[in-house]
Amino acid sequence: MKPVFLIGYMGCGKTTLGEVLARQMQCRFIDLDDFIEARQGMSIVRIFDEMGENRFRELETEALREVAVMQDVVVSCGGGTPCHGDHMALMNQAGITVWLTTSPDCITARLLLPEQKAKRPKIVNLPDEAVLPLVEKELQARSPYYSQSQIQFDSTDIETAAATCRTARRLAALLGQDLPFSEK
Repeated sequence: MKPVFLIGYMGCGKTTLGEVLARQMQCRFIDLDDFIEARQGMSIVRIFDEMGENRFRELETEALREVAVMQDVVVSCGGGTPCHGDHMALMNQAGITVWLTTSPDCITARLLLPEQKAKRPKIVNLPDEAVLPLVEKELQARSPYYSQSQIQFDSTDIETAAATCRTARRLAALLGQDLPFSEK
């Protein structure tokens, strides 16, 4: 099976849903940011701080090209991944792209969880009240890139393990995977 690339704004559920989807589809799950961190031996926040966003984007392109040739993988891309270089064309050619969507309010609530905010370079130092306006502004700016995806899928219902399993099953069905029912 060609790679499945999950795209969308940070906090839309790419990792949460992607891990369950990969397990249900019996594929390997790759979080592109984790993949880059493992290769560099440092966090994304530290890469941004020490190397800058331009170098991060170069590392991201290298990592994306590497995973694009893999088989039987579900890849959770960074929120900005589709918006740089020829990333959308590369992903659309190499596999299936899925834009995970949910409301700006839902995204903001997820991002404001302390463990989430701490690992997001764009919001880690922002006051909480500045996050929703940023989400709304960036969603609007990124929509032309995200809309190039082959599938658009609502990822709102992933707040519990059971809901995430049901949502992953719906997505797997869209991807043509006939899976037996499982709440694992």
